[in-house]
Amino acid sequence: MTEPATQLVTTKDALRAARAQFEGPVAVVMTMGALHEGHLSLVHRAREVARHVILTDFVNPLQFGPGEDLETYPRDIDADLALVDGLVDLVFAPSVEEMYPVLPPAVSVSAGRLGTALEGSARPGHFDGVVTVITKLLQLTAPEIAVFGRKDAQQLAIVQALVRDLDLPVRIEAAPIVREPGGLARSSRNVRLGAEGRTHALALSRAVRAAEAAAPSAPGIRAALADAVAAGSPGVRWDYALALDPVTFEEIGDDHEGEVLVVMAAHVDGVRLLDAAVVEATPS
Repeated sequence: MTEPATQLVTTKDALRAARAQFEGPVAVVMTMGALHEGHLSLVHRAREVARHVILTDFVNPLQFGPGEDLETYPRDIDADLALVDGLVDLVFAPSVEEMYPVLPPAVSVSAGRLGTALEGSARPGHFDGVVTVITKLLQLTAPEIAVFGRKDAQQLAIVQALVRDLDLPVRIEAAPIVREPGGLARSSRNVRLGAEGRTHALALSRAVRAAEAAAPSAPGIRAALADAVAAGSPGVRWDYALALDPVTFEEIGDDHEGEVLVVMAAHVDGVRLLDAAVVEATPS
């Protein structure tokens, strides 16, 4: 028996009508298109935890600042549909006008304190745009489960806080990072890296491995990340590489015990790349 074809809808009304036909648990995977194997891993996880899967495919203008890559962000809905055909029940790919009748919206959602650190400091307002569109998409798709990847570690933490603090009726499922054969974390922005840039970008995954090798020593984890930045890497402009408490999002001390969120960001070939890992630490 062949898998049923995936249905594409582009309006809120069509989404609601299609969603109303689903019986049993529904999971949503939110994307900005340019789908790759990393997105497919989220889809496969959604299939494991729910009966029906909705994928959203929308480049959200609210999370792009002035001079960022909104206009050049890769878009190919036909390729996206071909990749997930039969794997998801429904793809919601609205226009900007459909999602935001008024832009900027008169009412939006704030990411709060977590939204101003790290990526939020480098990209003011970015996470406010992220949580605004996620809140809208959760309302529109009405899922029991939403699957997010661990690579965007700060986004995941903010979404978990959004659901917790606003009492949204959805469970957040965190899925592992998917990497290319060389170790580079898969991202839609990787297509903009040249061959040399891809080689340079491996500095991020090397720093991740160094932190993992240093665990469970809390001082060792911190030192491994500091050494990676201090040593420098050809073609890489580091923004940060930090070991954080996953609850407070503050840097760990040498006496930290428990989970540590390793996060990093760097520019390679003019492309901002992220990587992350979760490790366990014990005091020195």
